[in-house]
Amino acid sequence: QVQLVESGGGSVQAGGSLRLSCAASGYTASSRLMGWFRRAPGKESEGVAAIFTITNSTYYAGSVKGRFTISRGDGKNTLNLQMNNLRPDHTAMYYCVAASTVGAYFDPQTYTYWGQGTQVTVSS
Repeated sequence: QVQLVESGGGSVQAGGSLRLSCAASGYTASSRLMGWFRRAPGKESEGVAAIFTITNSTYYAGSVKGRFTISRGDGKNTLNLQMNNLRPDHTAMYYCVAASTVGAYFDPQTYTYWGQGTQVTVSS
């Protein structure tokens, strides 16, 4: 079992930045793939960024490439998402996710473990 707890959400104006963090606990050594998803009101979950924990290779959705950066903390049990130049359409609940096996990076069914989410609201 892996437990994920997100923090760092909040409200910002368009053009601002936020840094989300995810603290992982439990059997974290089993996590081969970690990432961030978001769900906006009335929309389906959308994969934002993912990282393959063995190589630290990163993957981004086209809509956030160049704006968002995913990284792991020094202790490897923390996952971060630096979000720059935010837009109102980035408003959503953001979820930290983890998977024991590698699958499609932005398919929610790949991920077994989900955090409770942290709200990001971007105003114009």
